[in-house]
Amino acid sequence: MNARLAGAMGAALLVSACACRGGPALSRAPSAPPPAAGGTAAFRAADFAWSQAPGKGGIDGQLTYGQSGQAFTCANASVILTPETPWVRARMMVLYNSDKSAALPAAEVRGRTPPERSQDYSDFVRRATCDAQSHFTFSGLPDGPWFVITVAKPVTPGAAGRDVAIMRRVVLKGGQVARVRL
Repeated sequence: MNARLAGAMGAALLVSACACRGGPALSRAPSAPPPAAGGTAAFRAADFAWSQAPGKGGIDGQLTYGQSGQAFTCANASVILTPETPWVRARMMVLYNSDKSAALPAAEVRGRTPPERSQDYSDFVRRATCDAQSHFTFSGLPDGPWFVITVAKPVTPGAAGRDVAIMRRVVLKGGQVARVRL
């Protein structure tokens, strides 16, 4: 299997762990972002509505992850941007053992079962693709908390090392573009 196809498959599996299909129809009425802490972990489409509002913010991202002296890349891989809600925060805790940032073996993350897997929030997830230099961007984002997720692969083909799922929470404020390093 070539590296590009393997990267696409890895990202697709990670996305399936993060954004499932098959749930109820979703409401898109704008509202304020959810509180940063507390609240319920129940899926409520209304909690995602804030993320659908037009915005002036953005994310200028770069994968810089390395492990044991080995460089990693996300070239041609998907980058997932998920709005934070109490339900998504609970999923991050299950998938990554953190609601702030993590770098874990991708197979381990894919093997975890998040709560309420039947819920569909894929309409609220945004996607980008890393370029050859592991750079990615998102634009037109409203202010609020987001989770950036990608799969990093060792740069050297055949080198020892496993794919790593990387997640980081980013808070956008004042319509600014946040520089994010994963």
